[in-house]
Amino acid sequence: MKLIGSTTSPFARKVRVVLAEKKLDYQFVLEDVWASDEIQKINPLGKVPALVMEGGQDSITGSMFDSRVIVEYLDNLSPVGKLIPDKGRERAEVRTWEALADGVLDAGILVRLEKTWSGRSEPQRSAAWIERQMGKVHAGLAAMDQALADKSWCASNHFTLADIAVGCCLGWLSFRFPELAWQQQHANLARHLDKLSQRQSFQDTAPAL
Repeated sequence: MKLIGSTTSPFARKVRVVLAEKKLDYQFVLEDVWASDEIQKINPLGKVPALVMEGGQDSITGSMFDSRVIVEYLDNLSPVGKLIPDKGRERAEVRTWEALADGVLDAGILVRLEKTWSGRSEPQRSAAWIERQMGKVHAGLAAMDQALADKSWCASNHFTLADIAVGCCLGWLSFRFPELAWQQQHANLARHLDKLSQRQSFQDTAPAL
């Protein structure tokens, strides 16, 4: 398999952590979606990550995209370290955690683009838009922190995709928004990220320029 992504994308990192935890072999191909349109041959939306499946071609028909789709596919490739429950309330809980963490990331990425995208001049940048999106970031962090009180893992009583999604979210916020200092207000999340950061899969995929 070939994973197209970047070392700064939290969604690509989520897939990379799953690949490591599932002990699956793959080739990691770096792609800068802001400097090249090559990704659109695989994902017409022009986003990473995208997975070219083993034996497939570098085209839409031989690939899949969106990190949530990819991680579910990968989790079913091997019985090793099952990360997503098969059905029922436990499955819904894990996927809800993932949706919450991904939603915080979506809002954070919109803030970063509003602040830094070269396609906007300074007068065009919207403080109201930034404030609205940051409100989602803060609300999401508060909800996750409260839900982690007196819990060892996000969902169930063991490591799941929920923990991976949350860890990648928090790692990206620390990487792109160090001034946010979210750890000071969310001790449960800070504790959880410290624990996740001890896993080799997280150490090997830490975001980097």
